Amino acid sequence: MPEFNWEARTRSGEVRKGVMSADNVNTVEQRLRSQQLTPSSIKKKRRELNLTIGSGVDSKELVVFTRQFATMIDAGLPLVQCLDILASQQENKVFKNVLKDIKSSVEQGATFSDSLRRHPKIFDDLYTNLVQAGEVGGILDTILNRLAIYIEKNVKLMRQIKGAMTYPAVVLVILAVVMAVLLGFVIPAFEGMFKDFGAKDALPKITQFVIWASKSFITSLPVTIPALIITVGTVIFVYRRPKGKRFIHKLLLTLPIFGTVIRKIAVARFTRTMGTLLQSGVPILDALEICAKSSGNVVIEEGLMYTRAKISEGKNMADPLTESKVFPSMVVQMIAVGEQTGALDQMLNKIADFYEEETDVAVSAMTSMLEPLLMAIVGGLVGVVMVAMYLPIFSLAGAIKTE
Repeated sequence: MPEFNWEARTRSGEVRKGVMSADNVNTVEQRLRSQQLTPSSIKKKRRELNLTIGSGVDSKELVVFTRQFATMIDAGLPLVQCLDILASQQENKVFKNVLKDIKSSVEQGATFSDSLRRHPKIFDDLYTNLVQAGEVGGILDTILNRLAIYIEKNVKLMRQIKGAMTYPAVVLVILAVVMAVLLGFVIPAFEGMFKDFGAKDALPKITQFVIWASKSFITSLPVTIPALIITVGTVIFVYRRPKGKRFIHKLLLTLPIFGTVIRKIAVARFTRTMGTLLQSGVPILDALEICAKSSGNVVIEEGLMYTRAKISEGKNMADPLTESKVFPSMVVQMIAVGEQTGALDQMLNKIADFYEEETDVAVSAMTSMLEPLLMAIVGGLVGVVMVAMYLPIFSLAGAIKTE
């Protein structure tokens, strides 16, 4: 729907400005007159070129906005005034425009949650559903504080994962570059030197092997590079298909070291999200659907949707989760206890606390194990190449001395 910038005067002569979504200019004029405003200017808003990658809003900015908004609502400030204040002090231009649009939408009569849904890249289903529950229950400030805590914990979890994966990735990239330089440039230079000295036929076995590896690397480059591109393209193609995506996600959960960490992260994320939603009054079926969509793994999503279907048939939550074999038995048993005692939301938050700590320990253990292993691999490969290249030099030096 197109947007219009408008300017109008009140009966007392005060000038007001704003943005309104409408089908045409006449609709904007009618709405303004119904609000006892006399329009002086209505212009169609120009479309801005959006070159932003992703949402354009950082998680930290969202947490700060949520906390400040909760404080203002708790202090008794009107919703529109809160949005106006937060938009005026927002430095991020993308977020500033989003808040202005939400304010305009609320002024036109839409609910706060529906206005947030206009921007799904920034405010996901979890956020909007919790806000809706807060609006209905009259506890919007409480809900916003819970949301801020949830986002902070989620960001911390994601930071741990990125931190654990960054080091191995950087080391492997450096290793690949170093080996490519050694095999492609350094070893051929040494080979030429050995030829000049006439020692090519009397080279040690390790040196002969390294030279053979260098030649194989250089000759196979015209085939290797296209093969790598085709392999990456095939993996992307397979991943985009439902069956392929499911296979890869299932494989990730069964990996020896990484699989355990991924499963623990999934449990922590599910229980934290589910606990927050139920605690805020979101119906269990809606909560499970949101958890499934935000799980990030097709296998876990299928398990949660299966559980949702069984609950809608009248079953409890624990039995379908056991049948799906997605979560550990301890988690399912604790959920069963939570259902029996009527404190499922509290139990889910306790499980989340436990598994967030477990994830932290698992990530630290994995990092501490990978660091020396990767360093040993890098040092070993470079060391072998260096020894292979310098052994013939030492032999030649010894031969010259004896002469």
